Amino acid sequence: MLHGWMDVGASFQFLVDALVNEWFVIAPDWRGFGRSEWCPDGYWFFDYLADLEALLDHYSPGEPARVVGHSLGGNVACLFAGIRPARISHAISLDGFGIPAERPEVAPDKIAKWLDALSDPPSFAPYPNIAAVADRLQKNNPRLPRDKADFLATHWAEVLPDGSARLTSDPRHKLPFPHVYRMEEVLAIWRRATSPVLWIGAQDSFVLKWLAGVRDESKSDVEAELKRRMAAFSNCRLLTIADAGHMLHHDQPVAVASAIEAFLGV
Repeated sequence: MLHGWMDVGASFQFLVDALVNEWFVIAPDWRGFGRSEWCPDGYWFFDYLADLEALLDHYSPGEPARVVGHSLGGNVACLFAGIRPARISHAISLDGFGIPAERPEVAPDKIAKWLDALSDPPSFAPYPNIAAVADRLQKNNPRLPRDKADFLATHWAEVLPDGSARLTSDPRHKLPFPHVYRMEEVLAIWRRATSPVLWIGAQDSFVLKWLAGVRDESKSDVEAELKRRMAAFSNCRLLTIADAGHMLHHDQPVAVASAIEAFLGV
């Protein structure tokens, strides 16, 4: 299970608890997130693909794996399914369907923005205590119960000797990407995937409108863009979870777990 941007592997705990069958689950912290070490040379998106391959070399060297990812993690899973199709038996993406397509003309400004950010790197403000981290998690997701927020806070942050709390993830992950997202390249990769793919969306998520670049309630542009992306896969299904936002595995873990196990045929 592959977590999203600015998240941690422990984010899947509630989903794992809701699985009916017994599974051997690997839920790592991506490099520079959670308890994984920070990278002094910075971060490059394709390192996630290399890290996933290293994990599969270790845990599943002889057979294709079932991979579940949320947001960033789902995007990595779907790309890997097209780049190394023989290594993936099922790919499941939770609210991760790529990012908005970008035009070549934005490249100069994106690179300039990245260069500007390098001279003033991002940082995280400390929290007065670990309870304040849980408060922030509930502010980010009002559906998150307090007990789950308290649990996640202990994985998102570490308590310092003075009682304050500091996020464990590397703030340099907040640096803007300097490269242009080329949608046609992504579609070409997805077309090579041979495993069945399940996209699980959330009824109240911002993601689909963000992808289509729309802000109103019209569904036509959103549906057209989604269908265009799904059509790149030879076998892609879509399921939407009700009463859930982008963190659907927190909001409705039982429904998400049920959808995953049904897709896997168990």
